[in-house]
Amino acid sequence: MAVHRFRGSTRLTCALLFPYLEEMSLRCSCLLLALFWGSIAVAHDGPSPLFHWSFQSKFQSEDALEAQIGPGVPLDKENSMPTPRGLALLERTKSSAFPVRDLDLPATDLTVSAWFSVHEPLVYGAVVGAQEDNGNAETGWLLGYDRERFYFGLSTEDTNDGDGRLVFLRSRTRYSKDVLYHVAATYDGEKAVLYVNGKPETLSDEVGGPIVYEEGTLLAVGGYRDRNEDYPHVGEVVSIQVYDVAAKQTWIKQEFSHNAELTRAEPFDIDAHKPFEFLVLPYLQFGTRTGMTVMWETSKLSMGEVQFGETSACSQSFGATAFATIHELRLEGLKPGSQYFYRTVSTAKGAPGNQPLVSEVKTFQTDSGSGAAFAFAIISDTQGNPEVAGALAEMAWGHRPNFLLLPGDLVSTGGVKSQWVNEFFASMEPLVSRVPFFPVLGNHEQNASNYYNYASLPEPEYYYTFSYGNAQFFMVDTNKKCDPKSEQYLWLDKELAQSSAQWKFVCHHHPPYSSDENDYGDLWSNNKSSRGDLNARHMSMLYDKHQVDVVWNGHIHSYERTWRIKNGRPVEEGGPIYMVTGGGGGPLETPGPFRTPFSNLVRRGHHYAMVWMNGGHFEFKAYDLDGRLFDTFSIRK
Repeated sequence: MAVHRFRGSTRLTCALLFPYLEEMSLRCSCLLLALFWGSIAVAHDGPSPLFHWSFQSKFQSEDALEAQIGPGVPLDKENSMPTPRGLALLERTKSSAFPVRDLDLPATDLTVSAWFSVHEPLVYGAVVGAQEDNGNAETGWLLGYDRERFYFGLSTEDTNDGDGRLVFLRSRTRYSKDVLYHVAATYDGEKAVLYVNGKPETLSDEVGGPIVYEEGTLLAVGGYRDRNEDYPHVGEVVSIQVYDVAAKQTWIKQEFSHNAELTRAEPFDIDAHKPFEFLVLPYLQFGTRTGMTVMWETSKLSMGEVQFGETSACSQSFGATAFATIHELRLEGLKPGSQYFYRTVSTAKGAPGNQPLVSEVKTFQTDSGSGAAFAFAIISDTQGNPEVAGALAEMAWGHRPNFLLLPGDLVSTGGVKSQWVNEFFASMEPLVSRVPFFPVLGNHEQNASNYYNYASLPEPEYYYTFSYGNAQFFMVDTNKKCDPKSEQYLWLDKELAQSSAQWKFVCHHHPPYSSDENDYGDLWSNNKSSRGDLNARHMSMLYDKHQVDVVWNGHIHSYERTWRIKNGRPVEEGGPIYMVTGGGGGPLETPGPFRTPFSNLVRRGHHYAMVWMNGGHFEFKAYDLDGRLFDTFSIRK
């Protein structure tokens, strides 16, 4: 075990020394003390820590992890568990972070050292970092991992002519799930080196000069976090240390060797040690006249069953044939236009002592068919704001809609499972447990597997169509190509031509028409703007051709309703109405100063919308976060 000194002092405190002595034999302890007191230079030519967190259970209290040096780390006991070596961090909403301005961070030289395992691979994973990533401005540093390898990101003044971009060093080593590794990185003002298990793996001389920090940067512990992004680490953590000098290779090797046995230790199986519980409560997918899909997620592999019926006794049942954590059961042969009660029962695999996990009884309603009136809610861009999204979901459920339309950006980062579990489903549960939701992909979903795991839609799932009552909905992914030669354009042309529905509605994330201030050109600084998404606008030719009635979009975090538009111009009759309903929780955006000719109404604020359909009558209403009506219109056929 390396001996550490406080900067400017040769005093070794008991709090720092005792944890090491407890882990060493008496012989090693005596040698360590002799070397330390005899000659510091001989004992260790390594750095002194600025911050040191040991994640052993003796440093864990009910709500915090005591730091050896630096600030304590807040702990969420419900989403963490002690391990024989440290602490397992589970699916949390946020990682811990501290304002950099209150901390003394490395200015030029840097060493970061951490023992940890990865349980949930991420596109942007980290265990510690002081980094900001806002558009092209990338500053600071972080130590972490992607879906396969470890990495070290660093921004310095000499990087790329001083534009502040991060240079990433990626390991050759591919990590294995739940296996502990020692990952370290150093920077000496001229070069950066990434180490895995004591061995140098990658070197970069693209960096140089002082480390660049942006004002307002956070020091994140246990995750990747800046001012507008947060990807908590899920895995075991043993220790994290940060230094303001560049360690030599011999020190890194020595630091690894003291705990090398951890790499050979039995991996801590987080899933096996979790309590048997719901991660995602039951919710509904793809409701039709005679069918409904029920989905939910449990913390352990279990056999799922849906009990249902026309009374709360739920006398009928349908069970799975294989163990799973994400459960997906399709109920067919239901009566049209009927109310059903349902609950789920999950029995854990290989744990006979565990009681089955039973949900509370909820209800759902099947589609009555083309001759009946119905209603549906619209909420988009719920990303990263469960408090707002939850309030809107509660108010929408108060209207008793038949289903929910979701025009994309359900979460901030589709690859981060905790955002689906702790933000989207946790906040939307009062609504989606009672009515099915029909989503499309937004840009923030990043086409991640979580979207496809949690959705149950017709293939290929990123585009599809469904009917409800006398209306048909066409759901499109505008993250992909939408030009006249594209797969979706050709599919949509065919499907719209074949549709005999009285009402035709389209839903996709990006708006073909928008008065937003900067997404499609900053109208506050110049008059150059596409005033909408040009890729999505390709599809508008089909909406004109096939007489689509309304197109719902998100992406812009505000509200906008256009006049009817045909051939790119506002008309009194014959073209669809385009609506941006992106006020489901994301950071609010503002219209530009120029009133676009196509715009009927724009409004800044969080909101949800409701649509009521009765034969040839269409009625629309939009409500703000306080439940106040701020827009309404109707169409008659």
